[in-house]
Amino acid sequence: MTDIPCVIFTGGKSSRMGEDKAYLKFTKNQTLLQYQYERLKQIFRHVYISCKQQNPSIFKTQNIFDIDNDIYAPTIGFISAFEFLHVERFFAISVDTPFISKKQIQTLINQDQRNMDATIAKTKDKTHPLCGIYHKSLYPDFKQMLQNNRHKLQYLLQNSNTKYVAFEDLDNFLNINNPSQYKKALQLLHPHNNIY
Repeated sequence: MTDIPCVIFTGGKSSRMGEDKAYLKFTKNQTLLQYQYERLKQIFRHVYISCKQQNPSIFKTQNIFDIDNDIYAPTIGFISAFEFLHVERFFAISVDTPFISKKQIQTLINQDQRNMDATIAKTKDKTHPLCGIYHKSLYPDFKQMLQNNRHKLQYLLQNSNTKYVAFEDLDNFLNINNPSQYKKALQLLHPHNNIY
């Protein structure tokens, strides 16, 4: 197990899905959030949920509530997490990427260095800003982004000391953003039950 904290980001609008992705039924007895939380607890000693104040707590977790409930952007979640955790770095992951493996997460952790601002996963089709390690050196930049109402993580990473780590398995980085991707994730779920 690693001592670096893990923060699962759940504070999005889920507008393309039409309902809160975190509470989609994923296994027979678990929501997507529960599934993600339980598997990440096998990797990280401390797992936190980044969420809005009004989100229902349906199982016992350590929550980091957004400092602003009216802004639906990761910027708010990162500021809230740094202010709550008081750590030099943490691992950020979105609730809607349930297939990123322990090996891939460990690779990101191993590749991270103290002089970096961030270490982020990348596949051949795109980068994955909500899968990687963020350092406290970025906290002032997040504050500035909030002040300027600019919330693109890609812009921040491109203008910071970011290390990108390439991975080949596209299915592992599937984002569940809409009903068709949700259906694909359910089809992929069975073989990924043995991901460890």
